[in-house]
Formats: sequence, structure tokens, C-alpha cells
Amino acid sequence: VLKEIKKSEEDRIFEFPLEDDEKTNFNVYIDLKKLYEENDMPAMFQFYIQFTDEDLETGEEVVKQSKTLILKHKAELQTNQFTILETKKGPARFHVYPQKNKKNMRLRMNDYTLKTRAVYFVVGKKNQAVSFLRRKKNRLKKKIGRGVKKAYYFIFGLAGNLPVKKKTVIFESFAGKQYSCNPRAIYEYMKENNPEYQLYWSVNPEYTGIFKEKGIPYIKRFTLKWLFAMARAEYWVVNSRLPLWIPKPKHTTYLQTWHGTPLKRLAVDMDEVHMPGTNTEKYKKNFTMEASKWDYLISPNAYSTEIFARAFQFNKTMIESGYPRNDFLHTDNNPETVRELKEKMQLPSDKKVIIYAPTWRDDQFYKKGKYKFDLDLDLNKLREEIGGDYVIVLRMHYLVAENFDLEPYKGFAYDFSSYEDIRELYMVSDLLITDYSSVFFDFANLKRPMIFFVPDIETYRDKLRGFYFDFETEAPGPLVKTTDEVIEKVRETEATDYRLPAIFEPFYEKFCYLESGRSSEKVVKTVFK
Repeated sequence: VLKEIKKSEEDRIFEFPLEDDEKTNFNVYIDLKKLYEENDMPAMFQFYIQFTDEDLETGEEVVKQSKTLILKHKAELQTNQFTILETKKGPARFHVYPQKNKKNMRLRMNDYTLKTRAVYFVVGKKNQAVSFLRRKKNRLKKKIGRGVKKAYYFIFGLAGNLPVKKKTVIFESFAGKQYSCNPRAIYEYMKENNPEYQLYWSVNPEYTGIFKEKGIPYIKRFTLKWLFAMARAEYWVVNSRLPLWIPKPKHTTYLQTWHGTPLKRLAVDMDEVHMPGTNTEKYKKNFTMEASKWDYLISPNAYSTEIFARAFQFNKTMIESGYPRNDFLHTDNNPETVRELKEKMQLPSDKKVIIYAPTWRDDQFYKKGKYKFDLDLDLNKLREEIGGDYVIVLRMHYLVAENFDLEPYKGFAYDFSSYEDIRELYMVSDLLITDYSSVFFDFANLKRPMIFFVPDIETYRDKLRGFYFDFETEAPGPLVKTTDEVIEKVRETEATDYRLPAIFEPFYEKFCYLESGRSSEKVVKTVFK
């Protein structure tokens, strides 16, 4: 809780608990009066820790800087904590507050003359009115949202009674945000081999760019046109859950491709659910209700088949074929493809590529469907140590809301989180860094090195999800907790006698044995007869 400690009427101290990456533990005192008197007004500041070190080899002075400091998550902080102080320039107003969403600590200071006091009074009253109206608006939006869902459900049901559009297939990837994954592989196979089918994509209106660019037929999600198209289509091909309120017509065959081999526990197998907007019982119930609509479910291997059947309570047709999206990793794995993709992505051809693809954390979020992610990997240190030989590509999970500012690392770090399909990023990458994301099961098809950066493994393993197998002994690469260890393991892969760890071969035989470039064909021949 914010504390105001009064030593006297003229000397007040406000305490703000902060978090920093260096895990330091010390107090810093800022003379606000002096800061005001020595700077032009108004001014705004953010805070970080900067320290000077000496390079042991060269003896040169090295300046290091932390990320912007943020207020502690658990601190019960008021958003409008300010004070007025008399200075040599006159009265000044000092306002400390957390930046919206990111919670970076900010200090704003400006003069507090009679004129500005009047402005603050008016603004304060205005803000109260705005807050009142915003609350009213949010309540109204919720009511309207519930009404719209009911109306959609009713119209969807009516439209589902209209004649079926034979050989019409609707594809969707990650809630309509991507042209990617298993639906893309199946779409591309059918486009080439099954021209008698009408193929359309269900697309979030904010993500239509790639579909327009490639000339792919699409329908904007949740529009009236989309509603009738979905209700009358003979097939749906989807890789993640659809909203529960969407009913599946009797004439529609629903192929659920899913999107990963399970490491962390899923659905019914989860002991506790820490996601926003739900609880454990509700989450499991909703998941199994959605899974009951699936007619087919793709499994990448026998290991996944057993887990999917139990965790999803799925008792219809399981297609144990390998993942269609990984066909590309076998059919197009050649130097020419890599060269063309690097040119397309504008990556340097003379450097090796590292892909960093972590997953999301159930308990770290801004709101439902928008998860936060703290970039614990020190890009500055990585650039200093291996930037001469490597570039790094960041691929955040589609649920992660962060937009990282990589301008300070231009030419070394690239944000490809919104890139159309991760399989092409795999192809150009010489090495994968991940954590608990299922990407490593797919990347293993390329038989290239992997490093697991897991500074929070105890929390993730014991509190958030839990694992289906002994990840710490069976992971197909080393587990590390610091950036220094990451650098060390990257350097080890450069040795001329480097070999993948002994555990890799049994891992590959257990999880990748079905994937040889023909999974799309197997799925299409099973579902579309």
C-alpha cells in the first residue's frame, strides 16, 4: 500500500515498491524539489537501474541498464498519488502512477499556479463524469453482448436448417487471426488435389491482410455472411476451440486439427485453472462441451492419442496421422528454400538464425485472452556475446499481448510474432530456444539443436500446469535458467564434433515417427473420402 510518511509539513516521503530484473534490494531517494528546479516543465520520467562495471579483459568501463522498472503486481497502489511542494520556482505538482497495462512506474511534474489548479479541478470533475459514463457504457456493452450472442445463436440455428452447401469447407486458424498451422496445410493440399471443393477461411476482421495479399477466399468472422456460411457449410476445419455459443448443424462435419503435442496438462487433466474469466470446474465443462461437437480429431502420435481421448473426453474418430503442418519440414527442407525464405524475411544470409518461441503463462494476464509476457532473456547480453554470428527471431504465442520495442537491437533481434506461419520460421532457424511450448515437438522434425530457457520451471511444473512426462530428464536439449547459460549452450553447438544429445533419438522415435511429408494426404483421404 502506498505510504505517505510525514516528517514535517514541508518534508513528505512517498514509498513505491518496485520490481527489477536484477533482483536487487535497496532504497533510492529522489529530491523532487531539486529535480523540479533543474528541469524544464512540464516533464515526465520513467525509472530504470543503470550501473557501471569494468570489462575484466579490456579494463574498459561498461555501462549496463535494466528494463524500465514496474510497480509490484501485488502492491495495492492508488492510480492518482500526487503531492504539492513549494520550490524556488513556485508551487509544483508531482504525480506518480503506473503506466496503463504495463505498470511501468512514471513520475510527472509540472507547476501548480492558480491557473493550473483551476484546470486540475475542472479535469478532476470531468474525470469523475467520464468514469461514471464509462461504467454505464461497459454495463450496456455487456447487456448488448449477451443479447447479440442469443440472437446469433437463434439465427445460426435457423440458418442450419437451410439446405447444406455440399463440398463447402470453412477453415479457421487460431480464432481467425492467422493463415497457418494444420488448417493451412490441409487447405493447400485440397486446393491442389481436390478442386471440386469450395474452400473459404473464417478471418478476424483485424487480420485480413495476408488473405488479401495471397488472394485467399475469406469471410469476416461474426458477420451475417459468415453466420450463414458457417451454418450451411458441409465441413469445418479448425485448430482451436470455437466459441461455445456456436451450435454445430447436423449436416456439418467438424474436423478439429488441434495445434500441438501435449507437454503441459490439458482440459480435464488439469488440477487447477488459473486463467481469467473462468474457474476450474467451468473451464473443464466448457472444454468438453466444445469437444463433444468434434467429429474428427487429428493426433500427431500414439502418445497424444491417449491423452487427447482422456483430456478432451473425445470418443469419436481419432486420426493418428502426424500433423499436416509438419509436411513442409520434410518436403521443403533444402538450402534453396532456406535462402528464399531469408530473402523474404529480410534476414542476413551470412548469419545463423535463432528462433525464440516461448509459451504463455496462465496466471499472467491483462484480461481474458490477453496474456502478458516478461522477456527474461537478456537481448543486450546476447547481442554482445553472439551478435557477430547470429540474429534472433522472436515468436510470441498468439495469446501474448506484448509488443516488444526491439529498436535498440536493430539488426540483431526481429519480432516475427505476427508472421503468417511459424513453420517457415522453423525452416530458416539453425537453433530453437523455447520453454514449455509444444513448438519443440515440431522443430524436432528438422533434427537441429534446441535449448530450453526455463527460469520459472518450478512454478510452471508444480503450480500452473504440470507435465505429462519427466520434462527435466526427457527434454531433447539442455534446460537452463540464465542468459549466460543460454550463450554457453549456443557456443557448444558450434563445435565441429557437436552431436545432438543422446536423448534426442528416442524422443524423435516417440513423437515424430509418423511425420514424413504425407500427413495432409492421410487426413484428407480419411475425412473427405
